[in-house]
Amino acid sequence: MRARLRDLGLAILRVAVGGMFLVHGIQKLRGYRQLVDQFPDPLGVGSQASLHLALGAEVGCALLLILGLVTRVAAIPPIVMMCIAAFVVHGHDPWATQELAMLYAAAFVCLLLAGPGAPSLDRLLERKVQARRAGRTKGK
Repeated sequence: MRARLRDLGLAILRVAVGGMFLVHGIQKLRGYRQLVDQFPDPLGVGSQASLHLALGAEVGCALLLILGLVTRVAAIPPIVMMCIAAFVVHGHDPWATQELAMLYAAAFVCLLLAGPGAPSLDRLLERKVQARRAGRTKGK
C-alpha cells in the first residue's frame, strides 16, 4: 500500500507540475512573435535561442513529464531553467519574485531523484524490457 501511495503521489506531482509548466510554454508559443526579439537572454545566446530553449523546457519537457517518459532526463532542463530564472533573471529581485521559480525547481528535483512513479510510460517500458529479458533467459 505504501508503494502505491508513493507512486500515486509522484504521478500527481508529475502531471500537476508538468501541466502548469506546459501552460507557461503554450502562453509563450501564442505570444511568440512579440517575445522572439525581446525575450530575456541570460546565457548570451540571443533572444530567439533563449526563447527556443525555454519552449523546449516548458513544452517538450513538460509533455515528457506528464507522460512519465524519460522522466529523470526530462526534469533536468526545467531545473536549469528555473535556477537561471531565479538567480540570474531575477537575481536582484526580492525572494517573493524568485520563490515560484525555486518551488518549480524543487518539484523537478524531486522527480529527478524519485522518478516518475508506477503510472508512467517509463515504468511500462521497463516492464516490457524485463519481460523480454525473462523470455530470453527461459529460452536458453
